[in-house]
Amino acid sequence: MVPTAEQPVFDCRIATRPILRRIEACTFMMGSHDPLAHPLDGEGPVRAIELDAFEISATAVTFGEFARFASETAYVTEAERIGWSAVFDGFVDANEDDAPRLVSAPWWRRVEGACWRAPEGPRSGIADRIDHPAVHVSHNDALAYCSWAGVRLPSEAEWECAARGGLTQQRYPWGDDLEPDGVHRCNVWQGEFPSTNTAEDGYVGTAPVDAYEPNAFGLFNMVGNTWEWCADRFDTSYHARATFQNPRGPPNGNARAIRGGSYLCHVSYCARYRVSARSSATPDTATGHLGFRVARSV
Repeated sequence: MVPTAEQPVFDCRIATRPILRRIEACTFMMGSHDPLAHPLDGEGPVRAIELDAFEISATAVTFGEFARFASETAYVTEAERIGWSAVFDGFVDANEDDAPRLVSAPWWRRVEGACWRAPEGPRSGIADRIDHPAVHVSHNDALAYCSWAGVRLPSEAEWECAARGGLTQQRYPWGDDLEPDGVHRCNVWQGEFPSTNTAEDGYVGTAPVDAYEPNAFGLFNMVGNTWEWCADRFDTSYHARATFQNPRGPPNGNARAIRGGSYLCHVSYCARYRVSARSSATPDTATGHLGFRVARSV
């Protein structure tokens, strides 16, 4: 759907803060040797990880929740300060058709004025999707939100443990079948990427944060919909040598880990909508398919 110039407004004061679910202290099997894994992502080896109890939000942080934070703090995101953000080509308004493509990924456009308030550019808005995940939020922006809300970003290990929902070495939060009994359980690309999305799962872009069945821990959309920032710095070999108790990522490095895949993931090039899949982005990155959920130590 191409947004129109006239956008309804909403009162961000009614937005709540994220609901947190408790995950008890546990040992789980992290990583995979999945044949769908990219060999350079560093998903393996499979190893037993011990975690202390923690809490994690049932959903990704929504536009409504982020709007409340921005309103109460007058926070300006990095995309707003820079003046542009990356928008998927299929969502670019005709008035922005001259927006340059990113060389490394030509299905992305550099759209002036795109930010969390205007996800597809100046003619778009969020009033009709306040229950969708907040996107165009950098790692630094997510940390600012966490500081305000009294929470933090989850570690990669916490994120994966939570996403697995108590299952052991299953590919998705519900099992090994992407569409059990023909039912869509997440929001990913169907069709031919990047030209045709048949939207068989019900959505072309983002979906509401609770659009599908939760996993056994009561967590929604742990895969698909939007990538989610984690606290860890990213290293493709770190987990092969890391501590097995409450790992927190390598001490050095610029890129940060992201998890879960997004509505743009397709098996033909990116099967990262799996609980063990991982990728990375620099902490100032903001795009239309990258958001976050929050955690808290207990």
